[in-house]
Amino acid sequence: MAWMSGRRVAVVVCALIALESSIASASEEAVDRTTQQALELDAHPQRGASVFRESCSRCHGIEAQGDPSRAIPALAGQRFKYIVRQLADFAGAERDSATMHRVVTQAELREPQTWVDIAAYLNSVPMTRPAQVGDGAHIGLGRGIFHEQCASCHRADAHGDAEGFMPSLRHQHYSYLVAQLRKLAEGYRHNVDEDLVRFLRSFDDEEIRATADYLSRLPALTSVHKTMRHDGTVVD
Repeated sequence: MAWMSGRRVAVVVCALIALESSIASASEEAVDRTTQQALELDAHPQRGASVFRESCSRCHGIEAQGDPSRAIPALAGQRFKYIVRQLADFAGAERDSATMHRVVTQAELREPQTWVDIAAYLNSVPMTRPAQVGDGAHIGLGRGIFHEQCASCHRADAHGDAEGFMPSLRHQHYSYLVAQLRKLAEGYRHNVDEDLVRFLRSFDDEEIRATADYLSRLPALTSVHKTMRHDGTVVD
């Protein structure tokens, strides 16, 4: 068998990388389009509640309070647009999770209408159970890291941005926050900005755990965040 020259191998490798980048870009653009299409739809929270209980509550709990023993997030009160985007990402394979990919193979869960219905329902659900917290040893460190490095995007109260695509991080389970911060730092969450990945790679494990512990201890807001739709109406 004849071996390709080093130069030819390099050309082939570069071509494959370019192709992979082109495919990834096309996939991200497709998710962007479906997200925007979804956000133009009228939301039906009651239908969202029904679909959630049938398809999602086994993992996230009947009241969307999550399961810290399995590092499953609480979704109650989460931002409407953020949930829509994450469902679009899972359906478009822009976010990894074998469990979620099995869920979104259901025809109903691949429909943008279902995403906004579920998101509207979850946005209206109060967080009623205590979040799992860490050992409390480095809360001050976590507070400093968050307010110096993270609050510009997630806002000072850790409840996400005005546009709604940044998630609320407050009163989220410690185990889930630690797991996701580690995945971000390791590059497993490829639906996020590369600058964020590089930034989190500078964190050591103590800093990750401290930040997660601080956020988990922030109390749930007493009034659930309301999201403004594109036409000026409020999703509740």
